[in-house]
Amino acid sequence: MPWMALVLAGCCEVFGVIGLKQVSLRKGVPAFALLIAAFAGSFSLLTYAMQHIPMGTAYAIWTGIGTVGGALVGMFMYGEAKEAKRLLFIAMILAAAVGLKLIS
Repeated sequence: MPWMALVLAGCCEVFGVIGLKQVSLRKGVPAFALLIAAFAGSFSLLTYAMQHIPMGTAYAIWTGIGTVGGALVGMFMYGEAKEAKRLLFIAMILAAAVGLKLIS
């Protein structure tokens, strides 16, 4: 269950980043609500996960999910560049997260 919480925390982190982008585009109540709810959920789930998973591993995976998710959202929702080098480095982040899971 802690690993599931960690993955969900990372997903909430991605929604928080979407909320940040929405707040920067249009400063409405729904954007702020998404931002606050997503980051609150993310930190709560991360806190739970860190009670059972080593801090360094949990934080690295949470950050990796947020980084990869944010980059993919930027590419597919906001028209950011989809260069091969960028995709390679995203794949490397994913590989590192999987490696941390395998050795934990």
